[in-house]
Amino acid sequence: MVARFGNLVEDVYKLSTEEKQELKFLIDKYLLEERRDEIYKNYQESMKELRAGKMRFSHDLDKLKKSLA
Repeated sequence: MVARFGNLVEDVYKLSTEEKQELKFLIDKYLLEERRDEIYKNYQESMKELRAGKMRFSHDLDKLKKSLA
């Protein structure tokens, strides 16, 4: 894996500026998609917990702080 990554870094270094910019654009896009997927999975898990009655809501700041401790 390390050798492959090193080769990849060398290959990227050899790319033209335009190709590097396109690669950066694609990597940024892929990272955003992964983050969106992670947020959606967290949402789904939260909804399961809400339906199961595992979540409690409160406007009392002291209770919220205690629940986090």
